[in-house]
Amino acid sequence: MSFLENLNWRYATKKFDSTKKVSDENLQKIRDAIRMAPTSFGVQMFSVIEVVDTEIRNKIKDVAWKQSQITDSDRVFVFLSRNDGEARIDKMFAEMSGGNEEVRKNSLKEYEDMVRSSVLRHDPKDLLNWSAKQAYLALGFALAAAAELNVDSCPMEGFDATKVKEILGLGDEFMPVVMLPVGYRDETDEYLKKSKFRFPESEILIKK
Repeated sequence: MSFLENLNWRYATKKFDSTKKVSDENLQKIRDAIRMAPTSFGVQMFSVIEVVDTEIRNKIKDVAWKQSQITDSDRVFVFLSRNDGEARIDKMFAEMSGGNEEVRKNSLKEYEDMVRSSVLRHDPKDLLNWSAKQAYLALGFALAAAAELNVDSCPMEGFDATKVKEILGLGDEFMPVVMLPVGYRDETDEYLKKSKFRFPESEILIKK
């Protein structure tokens, strides 16, 4: 199938076949898509936790309205926003410069100053909200990559973010914003029988 046909094939899988596992090769391609997703200034103000452990997933399911995707999928990617902008930017430019302070001061200073002034103008709460948008860009790339690989997935916002944060043992600089179970659909999933609805192009795209 073509890429667009694969996008039409995918749907928000509600029932996974827990006996089917995603290959290491395909999982790595999804991880690569997440890492290569575009973000503002390339700062990548997000992180992703890949949850495989059964006990942890059972705990998350308890605070996600008992949705079976959490435990029946092969694994769950938890996308986190971050508010540690100062540390993130410092690490970014340290790595971009190869640890060479002269390169950083002479070649990257103007760009670094611009990134700092743009990102760090947010207070910690607003920075979490802003970085959540960056996490959603990565989510979109993960969804597209999974579809291209004929791997099923289900983006999920239906969970108690504060409790998931506690379960994962996260610090104040992180906040879960969306989860993505991946695996393979159970052919008895009732949602497979329903027509996939999308508004026509004329309702979505407007030309001026």
